This record gives sequence, C-alpha cells and structure tokens, in this order.
Amino acid sequence: MAFNNEIVNVVWKKARIIEGYDSDKWRKDDCNAWIKRKSYDDRKSQYGWKIEQISPGGSDKISNLRPLQWENYTDTSDGRLVCKVTSYKTQNTQA
Repeated sequence: MAFNNEIVNVVWKKARIIEGYDSDKWRKDDCNAWIKRKSYDDRKSQYGWKIEQISPGGSDKISNLRPLQWENYTDTSDGRLVCKVTSYKTQNTQA
C-alpha cells in the first residue's frame, strides 16, 4: 500500500532514536535493525524500510502502523513480529 509523505514522516518518528546518530537520517526498527529515512520503500538497500500494520488486517490508522526494515514483517496468521534482520554495531545482519 502506498502512503503519502505525511504518513511516512509520522511513522518514521515511531522508530527508535539511537544516541549519537542523526535521528532525521537513521533510526532502528522493532527488530533492532537500522533503517535510513531516505531508503523508504527501497528493497535494494540493507537499510530500506516499509510501513507495516502492527495488527494485520487492522486499520491503517497511525496507531496501527510501524516502520520495519523491509525483510522484517508481521506474521499474518498470529500477529507475531518476525525478525529476519537485526543489527550488529553499525551494520544490519541476518537474525
């Protein structure tokens, strides 16, 4: 689903701020994977990210949306977060 820039910006701000890094450029998702603001919807980047529903099949209200590195996802059968990518220091790595 395509989201407008306003929603993308609001959801970006839900990602975790990491001390010592520019929070307008770098944050971490709920799997502890690095995401880069400019890499929204970029599946070629290890720092690419997408917007995903917290409760699959729920609404697209901001409260039900979160930023995730593009390989991480919410299992639609049980709503469990599946972390395929996490980070080690400044690099993303397979979980």
